[in-house]
Amino acid sequence: MRVVIVGMGVQGAKRLAVAGSDVVATVDPVRPADYRDLADVSGQAYDAALLCIPDDPKLALMTDLVQRGKHVLVEKPVLGDDTAIRRVIDAAAATGAVCYTAYNHRFEPHFVRMKALLDSGALGRIYTVRLFYGNGTARLVRESAWRDSGSGVLADLGSHVLDTIHFWLGAPDAPFRLTMSNRFENRSPDHVVLTSAGTVAMQLEMTMLSWRNHFTCDILAEHGSAHIESLCKWGPSTFRHRRRVLPAGRPPEETETLVQDDPTWAAEYDHFKHLCKTGGPGNLANDLWINATLRTLEA
Repeated sequence: MRVVIVGMGVQGAKRLAVAGSDVVATVDPVRPADYRDLADVSGQAYDAALLCIPDDPKLALMTDLVQRGKHVLVEKPVLGDDTAIRRVIDAAAATGAVCYTAYNHRFEPHFVRMKALLDSGALGRIYTVRLFYGNGTARLVRESAWRDSGSGVLADLGSHVLDTIHFWLGAPDAPFRLTMSNRFENRSPDHVVLTSAGTVAMQLEMTMLSWRNHFTCDILAEHGSAHIESLCKWGPSTFRHRRRVLPAGRPPEETETLVQDDPTWAAEYDHFKHLCKTGGPGNLANDLWINATLRTLEA
């Protein structure tokens, strides 16, 4: 598959490293690239575009590309009103183009293992889910006018965390509420906590003020619990499955620890190529739920 990368910042560089010889052109109006404008690249030269660009121009460019039958992988989040997102979905359906929003954490090995465990039913009824996702990007964000705006960490890391919940359990049956929002160092929120008091009680915390990047997940359930500590890119990354002992007692525990490079970028790109080869489907419908949730929380 022939691809063009639009936006040669941090994400664009990662995509270039993974896509390798598939890349026929790079585009960026400021950074070193083959072209400054995608319009200057012949439409016959590429089959798909990898969009690593700011949020505001995403939907217009996505619409143009899929209307021309070009497959699109776009960096998360895709923010906009439902009408604009549905326009992309409809255009992609009409031309057969695949439009895929990149949430690379779905390909984290322990996220995949958690999904399989939840789907198996071995945990029984799920009682609570608690996620923490923190990085130390507050200063970097503050130095960027377009990044330090709007809902800040809520849209940035929140979109990842919400997608993880949707991946594992589907949309919750009770809305998320913003129970804490702080601007400790930035103009926009750099620390937030969300909760949902549905059938599964959920607490999601995300921050740009975790100087040692970290992720944790704790799921408590009827027949035991499951836990993730860290991601492969910040490794070591550990998965624990504890089986409940009745009426009480120390549970037997299965543990797996991975020490490896981040496999998610390559796995996600391979998945995108497979979707393009087989005709999809894309995943923009997921963005409709994430957008609706973020709009409510932002309000």
